[in-house]
Amino acid sequence: MNTESYVREFEEIFIQYFPKVRTFAAILLKSEQEAEDVAQDIFVKLWEQPDLWEGDLVRNYLYTMVKNHVFNRIKRKKIESRYIQSQINLQSLEEMTEFKDPLNEIYHEELQLLLKLSLEQMPEKRRQVFEMSRFQHLSNHEIAERMNLSVRTVEQHLYLVLKDLKKLLTIAIFLIKF
Repeated sequence: MNTESYVREFEEIFIQYFPKVRTFAAILLKSEQEAEDVAQDIFVKLWEQPDLWEGDLVRNYLYTMVKNHVFNRIKRKKIESRYIQSQINLQSLEEMTEFKDPLNEIYHEELQLLLKLSLEQMPEKRRQVFEMSRFQHLSNHEIAERMNLSVRTVEQHLYLVLKDLKKLLTIAIFLIKF
């Protein structure tokens, strides 16, 4: 197959399937932007494997690729969330003041204030779950029992809090550096 026909065949597949792949990914991910990224990644992989472009094989392969790519993305997010959860520890804020630099003390106070304001803006149950987890050092199971919630609900509350705090800390760190 010459280069021109190779490109033309890929273009046809792209035109026919890209919108379907993107839509399928958007349904699974509930995010248009992430779906666009997934679809682009999949078509880059497909470009590298022209032996899969034949007939129904490409269609079946594309949907399998979308499903696997989305599941891998979700797994990666869970791992990132666990990592963030382990990293967001109020003790790390204490470490900032270790050197008694006046600026560090100001940054520490600002971060404490941001954290306090952020916690005050959260829904009551979410805030309670976070405080029980981080300040009282209770396990998710203990929190679930005390609040009459499922462990999964506790995990979801913690995930949402940490997601919000990650955004807050990212902005704060960016502002501190500049």
